[in-house]
Parts: sequence; C-alpha cells; structure tokens
Amino acid sequence: MIRAGIMGAAGYTGGELLRLLEAHPEVDIAWAHSRSQAGRPIAEVHADWWSVRTTRFVGTVDPAIDGLFLCVPHGESAAILAEGSWPATLKIIDLSNTFRLAAHAGDFVYGLPELRAEQIAKSQRVANPGCFATAIQLALLPLAAAGWIKEDVHIHALTGSTGAGQQSRPTTHFSWRDNNLSVYKAFQHQHLDEIYQSLRQVAPDYTGRLNFLPLRGNFSRGIFASHYTTVHEDLATIRAQYQDFYRDQPFVQISTRNPSLKQVINTNRCILYLEKHDDRLLLISIIDNLLKGASGQAVQNMNLQFGWAPSLGLQLKASVF
Repeated sequence: MIRAGIMGAAGYTGGELLRLLEAHPEVDIAWAHSRSQAGRPIAEVHADWWSVRTTRFVGTVDPAIDGLFLCVPHGESAAILAEGSWPATLKIIDLSNTFRLAAHAGDFVYGLPELRAEQIAKSQRVANPGCFATAIQLALLPLAAAGWIKEDVHIHALTGSTGAGQQSRPTTHFSWRDNNLSVYKAFQHQHLDEIYQSLRQVAPDYTGRLNFLPLRGNFSRGIFASHYTTVHEDLATIRAQYQDFYRDQPFVQISTRNPSLKQVINTNRCILYLEKHDDRLLLISIIDNLLKGASGQAVQNMNLQFGWAPSLGLQLKASVF
C-alpha cells in the first residue's frame, strides 16, 4: 500500500483522481490539496464524494508520501516541485503541459503508456499527455511506425466542455454550449507539438503535416476524433498492423463496428475504427477526455511506475448509455 497526494484536487481531473484512487486496492489517499477550497468538505465540491478518511481539502501538505499527482494549471508544476521538501524517492505524475516536450522535460518521461511503457516503469517523474494528443496519437502511431503516412493528415476532433476545466468561461456555459458547435485554435492547438514529437519517435523521417481542427462539442465529456489521409495498403493489412501494435495494450480496442462516444465514457478505453474509401483511410478514435485523456491515464502510469498491472483499479467497460 502506498500513500498518494493530489495537488489541485478541486478541479475536474482532481475529482476523477480522488474517485479512482479511493477505489484502488494499493493506494491510500494521504491528502487532497486545493488553494481555493482549503478546509472545505470535498463533498461540497465533488457532490458524489464519500469517504470516512479523506473528507476535506487541505491547504498545507505532508511531503511524506510515495506518489504525487499534479492537477494544477499549466506552468505551475515546476514551482511546486521547487518549493516543496519532497522525498528523493517520490514518484510524480504531472497532468499539466509543463514537462511534455523534450526541450522542457528535464528528468520527466512522456507518459503515453502505449508508446513508452518501459521508460515509464523506470521513471520517477512522468508527464501525462494531453487529451487531444492521446486520442490522435493512438490513432496515428501504428501508421507512422509502418511508414505509411506519406501525405498530410486531416483531423477533426470534438471535445466536451470538461476539457476546458472547471473554471467558468463564456464558451463553457450550458446556454452557450447547448445546441452549438465552434472551431477553436484551428491548425495551431498546443497539443500538436507533443503529437509531432511522438510520431517522429517511431518514424524519425516523418515530415508530414497534421491539419487539425479542434471543435467545442455540446456535451460534457469525451473526445471524438476523425482522421483521414491517403494510404495505399489494403484495409486487412492496415488493421493487422493496428492489432499487432496494440496487442499487449489493455485499453486500446480495434473495433470492426463504427463506434459511438458513449462506449468509452467513464472508462480508460480508447476505441479505434478504420474504414477504407479507395486510397483514403478514415480513422476514428474515441476516449473519455477526463480518464484516458487525463486522470485514468495518470493512474495507468502510476501502476507502471510501481510495478502493478496497468489496468489495476481502472474500468474497462463503459457504465453510461
């Protein structure tokens, strides 16, 4: 049994981590930190929370823990790690974008388990991938590894309102989101850099362009990403490459049926679906942005760090329909 702490536990990803770690057979939650909610009962912020041990947010933390999750705003992780008297043996998972890119990573390993499981298992510090980045990488990595991406890839991906965080903004209000769609950060989303970084890891000569249009969806959680590009291999050969690439990955499913988003909500799964139209390959990738796109993946990384089964404490089947 290990003791874990969560910094920034009042937000959406912090709330998901609380639920996952409370049910994890090898984890005891030592504390849940929040600057804005210190002293307040957790159940007043996360209404479905119930625990006889961890009941209130704290404003100060005990560094004597085994695992630390950073669910703080982008850019704040470095200061937290510099200020605290953290033990040298502490295993850290940062859910912000601070350490995802190699130029800023230091001793952090990029934490996409389907790509870097061995490195994660040996690392003290892991940079959890972004949600869009996770969905898109899982769709494209097998193609890149086979050397089959020869042209630009066109990507449309819709994300739920929880992807923008818990703090209210004009484009997260129900009255704005409901019955509405909009494109934002066209061709320049911040997750593109980490996607390119991973594609070039498996295909060093890759020089293609990702034409990425992110959309704000009128739903709460989940990412539905569609990708298309020219691939000359037949569909059976392509599907075999995907099945082989993800053979030992418990959370990636290659589906033969066109999927819907509710199949992954409240799970750590990614479902991939492939179609061929002449020489155009269509790829659909769906995940829960708060789980496989954030907190669930963080627990998956923790499991690897501590030598446990990757799926320990994580759901494989959707519970909402």
